[in-house]
Amino acid sequence: MPREIDEAWIDEAIERYRRLDVLRAEFEKAVAGHVVSVHSPDDSVEVLVTAAGEITDVRIRGSLQHRSAAELAREVQAVVTTATEAARWARQKLHDEVFGAFRSLGER
Repeated sequence: MPREIDEAWIDEAIERYRRLDVLRAEFEKAVAGHVVSVHSPDDSVEVLVTAAGEITDVRIRGSLQHRSAAELAREVQAVVTTATEAARWARQKLHDEVFGAFRSLGER
């Protein structure tokens, strides 16, 4: 016995797919444009990172005269690790904002 095709459900599915494409584009734009500032534990290094995880700037604060290369390297490593976590957090927050109200097909 052949199954009936619910044309209204198909139309809704197509419309929701199109809306999902729009939301994905909005999300990608937001992720690329949202920048988080992260500081090293001693506040000597600042990293700017997008929610996409791209480091856009690294700033050294203060004098380097009284620091060894190893100390600076530890601070840079710490802030880059923190920047990775900050980017992941920002990406999740943006995802929740963009897709949070998106309901599953069939939900009213």
